[in-house]
Amino acid sequence: MSDMFSDLASLGFKNLDNLDILEEEEKKSRDKKSAVKKEEEHDYEAEALFDKTMNCPCCYKDFTSRTVRTGKVKAAEPDLDLRPRYEKMDPLKYDAIVCPECGYASLSRFYGNITDGQKKLIREQISQSFKGIDTSQDRYSYDDAIMRHKLALLNTIVKKGKNSERAFTCLKIAWLYRGKAESELLANKDADVTELQKEEMSNLNFAYEGFCDSFSKEAFPICGMDQTTLMYLLADLARRLGEKDAASRWISNVITTRGISNRIKDKALHIKELLKD
Repeated sequence: MSDMFSDLASLGFKNLDNLDILEEEEKKSRDKKSAVKKEEEHDYEAEALFDKTMNCPCCYKDFTSRTVRTGKVKAAEPDLDLRPRYEKMDPLKYDAIVCPECGYASLSRFYGNITDGQKKLIREQISQSFKGIDTSQDRYSYDDAIMRHKLALLNTIVKKGKNSERAFTCLKIAWLYRGKAESELLANKDADVTELQKEEMSNLNFAYEGFCDSFSKEAFPICGMDQTTLMYLLADLARRLGEKDAASRWISNVITTRGISNRIKDKALHIKELLKD
């Protein structure tokens, strides 16, 4: 506040640099209210989580994994590429399960689906190098979540998992980068999220290529998606990647499919309109 009272120097007032404009108790009260509000926001996520006991299919050790309680989060309108949205927290951060003993990691959808041959690959190429992971957090930051999902992707590559599993994991990583960028912009509208957006697009590209390959080579359902849903997802991924011709072909296939739900058809028509711009 050195400049606030500088013009009073001519009146004989000096050494006013350290004066607080607001009375101290008022400041403390305001700070306390801010802290309480922040704590309440954080508590919402903490209350939605619990430690679930898991058994690792590779090393057979028991461990706990932070898990979102069913019914504790309220869904909002998803993004066009089917990224689910929720109020007050992002459950996507908790979808990668990591064994803290041996480093085996996977999305929850695929966690128990591992053969003896894949276990051998994980032990040789993951476990021997794994130095452990921090398990002390009561909640995960986006950086924590991205690291865990990337470890899941590495495991999927090492165990020679299907391209659909690789693609789905890349899609989840892209969504986490999007979530991190949104949270940074919410905290500071002038935040530079260029690198986060680049990482998102890179992972969306891997997801698109992997799902394109899976579409013609794997049996449906693929990652829980029927043929129409996957075509719709490929259409929006192609749109986001600037592949308008491919997006138009995929979306036309969706719209002309018999018996599709009104929900998917409405979203498909929305994407068709976006492709006109």
